[in-house]
Amino acid sequence: MIPLLLTALCAAAVAFFLVWLISTRVKNYGFLDVIWSYSVAFLAPFYALTGPGPPLRKWLFALVGMAWSLRLGTYILRRVLRHHPHEDVRYTSLRERWPGPFMFLLFFEIQAIIAVTFGLPFLFASFNDAPQLHLLEIAGLALSALSLAGEATADLQMSRFKADPANKGKVCESGLWTCSRHPNYFFEFLVWCGFFVAALPQPHGWISFVCPLMMFHFLYKVTGIPLTEKHSLASKGDAYRDYQRRVSAFIPWFPKKTA
Repeated sequence: MIPLLLTALCAAAVAFFLVWLISTRVKNYGFLDVIWSYSVAFLAPFYALTGPGPPLRKWLFALVGMAWSLRLGTYILRRVLRHHPHEDVRYTSLRERWPGPFMFLLFFEIQAIIAVTFGLPFLFASFNDAPQLHLLEIAGLALSALSLAGEATADLQMSRFKADPANKGKVCESGLWTCSRHPNYFFEFLVWCGFFVAALPQPHGWISFVCPLMMFHFLYKVTGIPLTEKHSLASKGDAYRDYQRRVSAFIPWFPKKTA
C-alpha cells in the first residue's frame, strides 16, 4: 500500500508542477482548480489497476470517483477557459497570502498532497480482499452518487441563470438556490461523506474521515463560502445581503419570510 501511495504522491507533485508552469505562463492560477478536481479521475483507476483486491469493489469505487472527478473537473475547466484571461476572483485573495510565483508553487504542491489524501478511500478499497460488498460500501457509494447528481443539478441551475443576460447583477434564487446559498458546496461535502462511509469496512478505512473533514473546512472556512460571498457582496451589494438574511448558507432549509 505504501509504495502505491508514494508513487501517487510523486506523480501528483510532477503534474501539479507542470500545471503551475502553465498557470504562471498564462497568468491564470485558476487551472489549479482543474488539476485538483481531475486528480481522483487518475488516482482511482490507478489504484483499481494496481491494488490486489477483487475487481468488483475496486472498480465500483473507481467509477463513482471518476464520475465525480470528471464532471467537476470538466465543469471548472470550461469556466476557466470561458473567463480566461480573467482569473477567478478567489485567487486575488490567495495571491495576497501567497505572494510571488514561487510561493504559489509551494501552494500548488500542498494542493497535490491534499489531492492524494482525497484518493485514500480508493486506495483502501483496492486492498480489501473480502469477496462480498459490505452494506456500508453500498450505502456510502449510493450517497456519493446521489450527492453527485445534486451537485451537478445545482451547477446546471446556476449556469443557466448566469447565461441569461437579464440576470446580470442579480442573485440566483431558483431551484436548489432557494433553500441554500451554496447547494453545490453542500452536495460536494456529502459526496465525501459517502466515500468515507463506503471506506469504513476497508483496512484502515477509518482514516478516510479526513476527506469530509477537510472538504467541510475548505468549503465553509477557507476558499469556498468566505471568498465566494465576499465577491458576491462586492458585485451584488444589498441584494445579496438580503439573500444572506433569508437563505441558509450551507444546509438546505426553508427560506425565511421577508417582513
